[in-house]
Amino acid sequence: MTFIHDDFLLQTDTARRLYHDYAARQAIIDYHSHLPAPDIAAQRQFQNLTEIWLEGDHYKWRAMRANGIAERYCTGDASPYDKFVAWARTVPQTLRNPLYHWTHLELKRYFGIDALLNQQTAQSTWDEAHAQLSSGTFTALSALQKFNVKVLCTSDDPCDDLQAHTAINTLQASVRVYPTFRPDRALTVDHPAKFNAWVGHLEKAADLEITTMQRLCDALQRRHDHFHALGARLSDHGLPYCYARPCTELRGNEIFQKARSGQAATRQEQEDFASYLMLFLGHLDSQKGWTKQLHLGALRAVNTSRVVELGADSGFDAIGDWPQAEEFCAYLDALERVGSLPKIIVYNLNPADNYLFATAIGSFQDGRIAGKIQFGSGWWFLDQKEGIKWQLNALSNAGLLSRFIGMVTDSRSFMSFPRHEYFRRILCNLLGEDVEKGLLPNDDLLLGALVKNICFENARNYLNLELPPDSEKTRRPVQ
Repeated sequence: MTFIHDDFLLQTDTARRLYHDYAARQAIIDYHSHLPAPDIAAQRQFQNLTEIWLEGDHYKWRAMRANGIAERYCTGDASPYDKFVAWARTVPQTLRNPLYHWTHLELKRYFGIDALLNQQTAQSTWDEAHAQLSSGTFTALSALQKFNVKVLCTSDDPCDDLQAHTAINTLQASVRVYPTFRPDRALTVDHPAKFNAWVGHLEKAADLEITTMQRLCDALQRRHDHFHALGARLSDHGLPYCYARPCTELRGNEIFQKARSGQAATRQEQEDFASYLMLFLGHLDSQKGWTKQLHLGALRAVNTSRVVELGADSGFDAIGDWPQAEEFCAYLDALERVGSLPKIIVYNLNPADNYLFATAIGSFQDGRIAGKIQFGSGWWFLDQKEGIKWQLNALSNAGLLSRFIGMVTDSRSFMSFPRHEYFRRILCNLLGEDVEKGLLPNDDLLLGALVKNICFENARNYLNLELPPDSEKTRRPVQ
């Protein structure tokens, strides 16, 4: 039997039925990713496995560095083939790391390759994948279609022109691709050089001179409106923790002017400024019926010398351990008090805080929108088997698993969509184990509806995103 077989991760008869009869056939709504929209618009064809699989993948780079692989084979000037061989040499050393599962699941689902990847199988794997990639039928768009992706949401700065999204809309494809409004750079008054360069880009994008805090908000609203016109219904923020300090417009403008003059805001000033903007952006999302995503808990760029050398998002981040509860609840409460609390998905990076968030969200459900405040799927360092189960268990015990809107790839790789399958198998196995223990009824219709809802229906009903016309049709993904 091959490693990735039909019942991979499914350890009970109930789990196997739930997965094959209910989960596997569901289409995908991938409502948070970092995939480049220009690649989809241009129907990019990938030349080799390194292009489609290793570029930008800091998960793999971290493992390679830990395996003693020189940087030139990760982000450096080694040839594409040599980089791939270096990764193949690393794979056998990733046993019990989720990369081992992901690697073989992706090779199987994309290229039908069953062989375990190692230095000995590297050449044959490279050749087989290259033959398929060079056929001319394997594009960024076809990758979405192959896995029955109905909606994909990218992550986009307010300054982005979104021309690629406009172009994608003309393709009449069986997938919809929407931008997501991610204004993280608007908060960086503690780094005035970066902040002022970004404000300059925003002025051009919004066609508005930004001389005050109010004008900054006006420009952000113009861009928010533009995103909405192109179908966007989600915003996103990558924060260490929520900002919820009381801050007036006058105070915010003082900090804004200080940053514009080239002076770095202090930590308290940055938090005051961010608090003002986060409340303003919460109002915008609420007014338009958007969903706000909060990615909390990352300690970023901890190895400063390597980040200076290689740049951000290159694999030098960690889990942070800030107090989260008070600021998170204060932020939601500030919006709730003025009737502007939008739908929110909170993603937690520190597993010690899972029950903190799972219980906090229960205090802000409004009795009108089912699952209005969501405890999002396992994220970043926690989107693996154990982390996924931790999130599912915390949500089940403290809230309603039945209203959960499921998994996202959070990926920069077009080969990442089997992560939905990975999640679905873990979910079904968890439910199957409970049935075997007598903790859940042995009722496939009851549990099957739960699985179907978590995998697809809940996200469709919650997100207010327009799906392509054929979305009522479902098919079993390639096995």
